[in-house]
Amino acid sequence: MDFNDIQNAWNNEKPENVVLPSNLEKIQSANTPLDKIRKNLKNEFIYQIVSIIFMGTIPLICHFNTQMIFLYYLIYSLFLAVCVYYLVKLYFFFKRLNATTLKTKDSLYETYFDIRLNMELYKTFGFSLTPFIVVYLLGFYFYGLSEKSGLLNHEFTNGQLFGFFAIIVFTVLSMGISLEWWVQKFYGKYAKEIKKVIDELKEE
Repeated sequence: MDFNDIQNAWNNEKPENVVLPSNLEKIQSANTPLDKIRKNLKNEFIYQIVSIIFMGTIPLICHFNTQMIFLYYLIYSLFLAVCVYYLVKLYFFFKRLNATTLKTKDSLYETYFDIRLNMELYKTFGFSLTPFIVVYLLGFYFYGLSEKSGLLNHEFTNGQLFGFFAIIVFTVLSMGISLEWWVQKFYGKYAKEIKKVIDELKEE
């Protein structure tokens, strides 16, 4: 085989990992929704941290008595541990997104599935906080009733029991609906834009 034969064989060869210019442009179009996800996730960290700090100051703002302060911070310590666990996971996800460069189909696929996985992680985070929110609301409801009517020394009325159950049902349903809406608005719709690019690449 002479040089010309070798050159012709080289030209006819189709490298597997080379991205065509049109594909590259389409892949990089996914950077816009990805940037929006990064921005929303960064704001999310700020909101979450401010909210956690604010919740830690509630007993001081509301002037709880010593017994209530102890109970509050006992629950708050568990709440804080759950928040830290999930926020650390979301932080590492944010770091991965910042390091992501969409130049190949593989990187686009990996980023999309990472986003979908962490959307579910975010929902799990929200649902894991629901029991704490229920306990806090029930605590405030109970504390308010005891201040007004000396509830600690009396049995619950049917109306008061209904109030407790209503708080639980309303809180759980509200959290479920709110989480779905929040995740779709700030992350889901941008994930769909990235999925649309993936589907377009499949058709080519």
